[in-house]
Amino acid sequence: MKRAAFVFCIAAVTLGAALAAYRPFAAAEPPLSRYAPAGALLYLEAKDFSSLLSAWNSSREKQQWVASANYQVFSRSRLFLRLGGASDQFAAAAGLPPDMNFLSQVAGSQSAVALYDIGKLQFLYITRLASANAMQTALWQSRANFSTREVAGVTFYLRKDEESEKEVAFAVKDRFLLLATREDLMASALQLMAGSHDQSIEAEPWFSRSLASAPPAGDLRMVLNLEKLVPSPYFRSYWIQQNITDLKQYSSAVSDLFLSGKEYREERQLVKKIAPATESAAEPGAAAVADLSRLVPADAGVFQLRAAPSADTALALLETKLLAPHLSPGVASQFAPQVALTSGQTGNATDLETRIDIAPIETPASANTSESLKTLLQSNSTQASLQLQNTELDKGGVFVRIHSAVALLGTSDWNETAARSALVDFVRPALTASQLGLTWQAKSGFQQLDGLWSFAAAVRGKYLIVSDDPNLLAAMLVRLNQKTDAQPARFIAGFSHARERERFARFTGQLDAQTTGGVSFGQSENTPAFFSRNIASFSSALSGVSSQKIVVRDAGDKVLQTVTYEWSR
Repeated sequence: MKRAAFVFCIAAVTLGAALAAYRPFAAAEPPLSRYAPAGALLYLEAKDFSSLLSAWNSSREKQQWVASANYQVFSRSRLFLRLGGASDQFAAAAGLPPDMNFLSQVAGSQSAVALYDIGKLQFLYITRLASANAMQTALWQSRANFSTREVAGVTFYLRKDEESEKEVAFAVKDRFLLLATREDLMASALQLMAGSHDQSIEAEPWFSRSLASAPPAGDLRMVLNLEKLVPSPYFRSYWIQQNITDLKQYSSAVSDLFLSGKEYREERQLVKKIAPATESAAEPGAAAVADLSRLVPADAGVFQLRAAPSADTALALLETKLLAPHLSPGVASQFAPQVALTSGQTGNATDLETRIDIAPIETPASANTSESLKTLLQSNSTQASLQLQNTELDKGGVFVRIHSAVALLGTSDWNETAARSALVDFVRPALTASQLGLTWQAKSGFQQLDGLWSFAAAVRGKYLIVSDDPNLLAAMLVRLNQKTDAQPARFIAGFSHARERERFARFTGQLDAQTTGGVSFGQSENTPAFFSRNIASFSSALSGVSSQKIVVRDAGDKVLQTVTYEWSR
């Protein structure tokens, strides 16, 4: 656990906050950012780090995660090994291992860490800790092994490791314990605490602009200098979302995590590099997204609402989710091709049966079956789209079936006859050589094809709703006349973890069972299957989370995101 503790110390307080049981915090103290020297890439502050750490260590989520296949894979990853190397270097410089015992000793109430170099993991840590408690830490007890320096009348302690050229400095001033991996960071922090007019992180434009319109700080606050973080090769390599291109439009970001009972809420603000010259009008389709959100059933598995999709985007949504689902292009392999060494024999006897003197069969040219549907979508601009998916067990309780639905809110009323005709034209080539199974039958409030495929569609004025499950479509229609309290947004999405967790594990387990016995290149026999064991074990560790929802809004010079985690316990 030594390496895991080191990761937690410098950057992963968020993990403990997101997974630990909630505890009330004391009244807010002035921010510690006033003592952080300028030049930081990331600033993280907790109202009560000690409580967060204690709750994380005693939580069931930690115990399950550490014992999971997901953690086993992570512990063998390149990132974990690099962090382990940094942990060893810190231990060599400080003379103490940065394990969980060390971290618990130096964890005070209000705490902050400022990260100045990702590659070298150079940071400054400040925590409110009573002097009596600070002097009981192993760090203070080992001060005789450190050399001393004095800044602004305060003595701090410095130790260097000649082999790695790493250094560790610490000091105790009033009610604060400071720890840094650079001598100049410690000196600058002590000068700022003494009232120096040297520049702190609060004086930097990216930091002040980020917090200018931010809400009051949450139980945990993180501020990022994206203009410096995004170009970093370390950030580009280890940023799991892999959305570097999207992040280039933002200069900074601030994220606040609020903990309250069974709900954790994260409020994010991403500040745009180029602010609009004038106050922008309401984003097209934002109100339509809120309107369309009332169609989402209470037991929805996963859903996404988007504002103002183009005709091509709406067509692709209908095609991939319902009309002609297919595999997307494979992800480029991260491994070199595997070479199979044989006896040198090329080919086998069965190749003699392969005809190579016949030209490939050419499919006769035919009209584009998607043309009528595309024309329909172009004739009525879509204000908002909704895609919805649910899973259910079959009658035998063995297989997991996935059902989908798509709803489009047009600018004007949809032509119901044209919509049904366009849908049939699209699916005909894949279903039948004639008209079998393509006749619409009236059901209770919608139309359904009369074949083996239970495809259904309904038009209600500006609403066009299609689904491969009549029951799902009926559930959406029931909600059409209900009111919604949703606010205008460019994007809303939700996921019911409690509903889908076990079915996800069952479904992916069935898929992985098809490849049992074969080991692909880059995967050893000891590597757990990615979905059914790795991801499923992480899902099990978070079984206390019942659902998650994200709402994205455009506020002119910034993008606002609200992420809500509902807990079942």
